[in-house]
Formats: sequence, structure tokens, C-alpha cells
Amino acid sequence: MRFTILRAIGLGAVALMIAIVPGGVWTLLLVANLRMNPAIPWSVAAMGLLLWALWRYLDGHWPPRRTAETRRRLLRVTSLPSGVFAWAFIAGSLGTVALAGLWIVLLQLVRWPVRGLPDFSNYPLFTVTTVIIMACVVSSAPEEAGFRGYFQSFLERKLPAAAAIIISSLVMTPAHCLTQGFLWPIVLFYFLVDSMLGTMAYLTKSILPSMAVHFLGLLLFFTLIWPKDATRSLSSDGGSSPWLWIHVAQFIICGFLAVVAFWRLALLQPVADAA
Repeated sequence: MRFTILRAIGLGAVALMIAIVPGGVWTLLLVANLRMNPAIPWSVAAMGLLLWALWRYLDGHWPPRRTAETRRRLLRVTSLPSGVFAWAFIAGSLGTVALAGLWIVLLQLVRWPVRGLPDFSNYPLFTVTTVIIMACVVSSAPEEAGFRGYFQSFLERKLPAAAAIIISSLVMTPAHCLTQGFLWPIVLFYFLVDSMLGTMAYLTKSILPSMAVHFLGLLLFFTLIWPKDATRSLSSDGGSSPWLWIHVAQFIICGFLAVVAFWRLALLQPVADAA
């Protein structure tokens, strides 16, 4: 029992490193790129190569060979039947739209420092596009590998599924808050996001659907949500408008549809297990 707890703590620490370190490396590369030669996004190519190397190692390639099978099994990059992947993607997409509505509602109900995105207006469109895409990849793929792969798959073998998902989400949520602040709306939002992604990984026994949804969710927030956060007014300051209630409806309706889709996905779980 003690060994299992220590191993879980160790894997949790490894998962945090897998999720956080690539983001730090990407930031350093991007800053250097934008200062030296912003017209050529070489940082995107460099980060892509580093992520490829990391992914190969996590998937059991390269030494040490004695841990190769364990690494491959923990990562669980499992191909899925098209129907299972489709329902997982639909459920995750609906959940993402619902949570986007929740984010906007919370921002109009509770005041907190909004996330300041870099001003890319002076940079070439090609550079901006490739940088945003790589930012989404860096923020999604390593986290899915570390948490929905390595950490949660280990916990699922030792604990009930709900406990594994909750623990994995609780460990990852504070890392999200490092850039946003440790305020209850932010903690709640990221806990719900991580729990949704963890549920997808559990029901499909693969991180492929959660990676796709995570990437698209970040793309949505980078392009449509976060850039407008600074303009959203508190409802208590007279900022309430029909849009607030539209986003409330967005959260409720899309959230309900997401639950239905997850229920349908759960019925396909034996098919996913067989895959």
C-alpha cells in the first residue's frame, strides 16, 4: 500500500513536469524568436521537434528498454473505432462550448485579473497563425500525455474511476491557476475542464479524443474568448445584458447535450475496451 502511494506521488510529479516544462521551453523559444527574426517562426519548428522527441520517449521508444512497455501502456495512445471516437469528440466539443459559456458568465459575476495575451498585431500573419497553433499543441498534448495518460491510467488500476479522475484533476488544476490566479471561479472552471477530459480518457481508454478536444478548446479560447475578456463588464457594474443570459443558456443547453453524449459514449465503453 505504501509503495503504491509513493508511486502515485512520483507519477503525479512526473505528470506535472511533462505538462509544465514544455510550456516553459516554448516560452523561451518564442521570446527569442520574436526578438531575433519574427518573420520566420523557427521556434515553432524547434518546439515541434522537441515535442516529437518527448512523445517518442513517452510512447516507449528509446532507452531504457526495461521501461519501454510500461511507458507505452501508461501513455495509452490507443486507436479507436470511428463510432467511439466520434461520440467522444461530440461529447467533448459540447462540453467545451458549455464551459466556454460558463467562463464568460463567471467573468461577468466575479471580478478577477484577466489573462493578458501578447499583442501580435505587428507580426506577420503566418507567424501569428503558426505560433497560436503551436501554443495550443504545447498546452494540450503534454498535459494529456502526463495526466490523462501516465497519471490517471495508473490511478484507474488502483482506485474507482471517479476517484482517479478527481485526483488527477485536483493535481493538475493548480498548475492552470499559475497563470490565472488562485480564485475560486478559476479553480472551479479548470477542475471541470480537467474532469471532462479525464472522463473522456477513462471511457475510451485512449487520450486521442481528449487531445483533439483539448486542442480545439484552446484554439477557441486563444482566438475568441480570452482576447475579449478585458472588455467584459461585471453585471453588478451595469454590465448585465441579454448576452449574459445567452451565455447562461449556452452553458445549460450545451451542458445537458454533453451529458447525453457522454451517456451514449459510456454505452460504447465495452467497444472501446476491446479496441
